Amino acid sequence: MGEEPEIPSDVRFVVGQERQEVFAHRCLLACRCNFFQRLLGPELGPGLPSPVVLSTVPAEAFLAVLEFLYTNSVKLHRHSVLEVLTAALEYGLEELRELCLEFVVKVLDVELVCEALQVAVTFGLGPLQERCIAFIEAHSQEALRTRGFLELSAPALLPLLRSDKLCVDEAELVLAARSWARVGAAVLERPVAEVAAPVVQELRLALLAPAELSALEEQNRQEPLIPVEQIVEAWKCHALRRGDAARGARCRRRRGTLPREHHRFLDLPFK
Repeated sequence: MGEEPEIPSDVRFVVGQERQEVFAHRCLLACRCNFFQRLLGPELGPGLPSPVVLSTVPAEAFLAVLEFLYTNSVKLHRHSVLEVLTAALEYGLEELRELCLEFVVKVLDVELVCEALQVAVTFGLGPLQERCIAFIEAHSQEALRTRGFLELSAPALLPLLRSDKLCVDEAELVLAARSWARVGAAVLERPVAEVAAPVVQELRLALLAPAELSALEEQNRQEPLIPVEQIVEAWKCHALRRGDAARGARCRRRRGTLPREHHRFLDLPFK
């Protein structure tokens, strides 16, 4: 017996910024995925239909989705797994999502972790967010130097700045926050202080020595980043030599905080 004839494709996609053409079978996609069932609708009859344009999903990620839909398995790669995960989440493919999450955890490293954190925050993936934050806490200085860190959204940066377990000194964290705000200001065409406003209150300025705080105050005059009231609160902590002069966690030491002479007056040691 000869081989069965190949069923011709009846749907054409134009995918990604590169506008790559991808051919597939309407019936299979609609049966395997509700997203494609809604997107493609009923068969349109004979002839080559107009292409379905999916410009936001990269071609490599889309091909991985098709591989999973056709074979129920997928070969994932470190450089594209987050894009495949995003597509799986948007298309409602639970099994593919789980495969991607398992793979991300296995290959998580300094260069990938901030991008993974952003995806976790965007889509509400709590366990992945916790894993990413724990990784950044252990590799803080390296992670803060990555492009992924500079591209974090404010909601993704906030849980990092609230952490007591970051292995980085506050002076370095202030510099990292300024670099992050500068990048956001350039992209959004907004003032640095406006971009920084949702997160900058989590910086613990009371941990800085008086000379560092003076230098920060001078730089803040030249390039506003931190509200004046927040700097005043830090000076108040120095003047009164009491940790409770600052509110809550703002004078609690982090894991990576370098010792300074005035820290012995703080009432809230690192736990």
